[in-house]
Amino acid sequence: MAKKSITKRWLVNNLGVVLMILLIIEMVFIYVAQNYYYSSARQYLVSKLNAVTGILSLYADDSGVNFSSEVRNMLENFSEKDKMELMAINSRGHIALTSSGFSPDSDTVMTDYEEAVKSEDNYGFYTGKQGNGEKIMAVTYSIAGMNTEYSAFRVVISLSEIDDAITGLIVIMTAVCIAILLLMAFTGFYFINSIVKPVQQISATAAKFAKGDFSVRIQNDSNDEIGELCTAINHMADELSSADTMKNEFISSVSHELRTPLTAIKGWAETIWAERDPVITGKGIRVITNETERLSRMVEELLDFSRMQSGHFSLQQDTMDILAELGDAVLIYAEKARSENVTIIYEEPEMLPFVYGDKNRIRQVFINIIDNAIKYSNTGGVVKIIAAETENGDIRVTIEDNGCGIKKSDLPKIKTKFYKANHTKKGSGIGLAVADEIISMHGGTLDVESEEGKGTKVTITIPTHKADDKKQS
Repeated sequence: MAKKSITKRWLVNNLGVVLMILLIIEMVFIYVAQNYYYSSARQYLVSKLNAVTGILSLYADDSGVNFSSEVRNMLENFSEKDKMELMAINSRGHIALTSSGFSPDSDTVMTDYEEAVKSEDNYGFYTGKQGNGEKIMAVTYSIAGMNTEYSAFRVVISLSEIDDAITGLIVIMTAVCIAILLLMAFTGFYFINSIVKPVQQISATAAKFAKGDFSVRIQNDSNDEIGELCTAINHMADELSSADTMKNEFISSVSHELRTPLTAIKGWAETIWAERDPVITGKGIRVITNETERLSRMVEELLDFSRMQSGHFSLQQDTMDILAELGDAVLIYAEKARSENVTIIYEEPEMLPFVYGDKNRIRQVFINIIDNAIKYSNTGGVVKIIAAETENGDIRVTIEDNGCGIKKSDLPKIKTKFYKANHTKKGSGIGLAVADEIISMHGGTLDVESEEGKGTKVTITIPTHKADDKKQS
């Protein structure tokens, strides 16, 4: 399909419509102007003719006056002879006398005379060209009942000056229309250019984004909607660039995280095979088991993340005891905490309300948060875990450490996929994102408070009313 530019569409749809409207306006103006001038000229001729015939009617009623002499005298002394010509038509329908003294051709067409003879009001009108090409207007008044020698009087005026005046107005009107079109074209092209250039720049920048180049930015010099769009696209580029960086770091981190346990498993397997010492074998089996479990957790995280991205992440919900799952998670990491000289303080209440949820997923969240708390704690650090019921009946679990903490600038991003605030620690960077998604699917919240160098506090809130809602449904 042929490319259709904004400029071309504007020329056709906008300027074309305006041009058509201006043409219609000009045609109406020409018609109105010509009609006005011609009507005024006709009224003027009629008034002059009425004045002449009015005076002659007085002479016709006076038997002592020579009517023919008075007609001749009136035509010779006609005051408007420099503007128009007054004619007397005899009873045979021929022009007998004229105010100019020149007799017209015998073949002169006088349809106005024929109309006046037949008309009830005795008037006849004609507008057209004479034999010499001059355009005239003629008005005839029949006086057949006034005198037997003359049958009508006719007044004729040239329309050259009137047509020149109309032409002048048309020229002025055309010039105004052209000026309007030029002004619209200038302002329109300026306006379109202010849109087309940024759009072209946006298109070129988007093409670079599509190729993976997020370094370019759109120059933004306006405060209108185009400027807002440019700002939004630049912000999008920042986010895409950040996401691309985090993705690359994630791939590098996961590759490293997978390589480390695989190397340990391979190394200990070769050692066991070569040494065949029961002590070494027992130690190697423990290492292989631990590293295999670590690999399993990593693969499970990746699978969960893949399900989240594809929309296939689901929960197997039922009534569950959240204390049992939290206790299991604490027990699982008790040995790891001792081995890393980290103390776990667990304040366990006697009882908490049951909730409706997926116990395996909830336990996965607790395991992930406790693992992070131990991982980012210093030697001799303390991880404090508290579970309690809130005033509105929800369950709140807090897991707090006094480790390295998180920078203030990193805090808003830590639940973002692929993001790792501390690259010196092991992990894929998606565990917290998965945990936050699981808690959100249970209708709860996962909030993180942290201060660099002082530790981190994670608060998990899960509503209990979901259980009653599910049972009723």
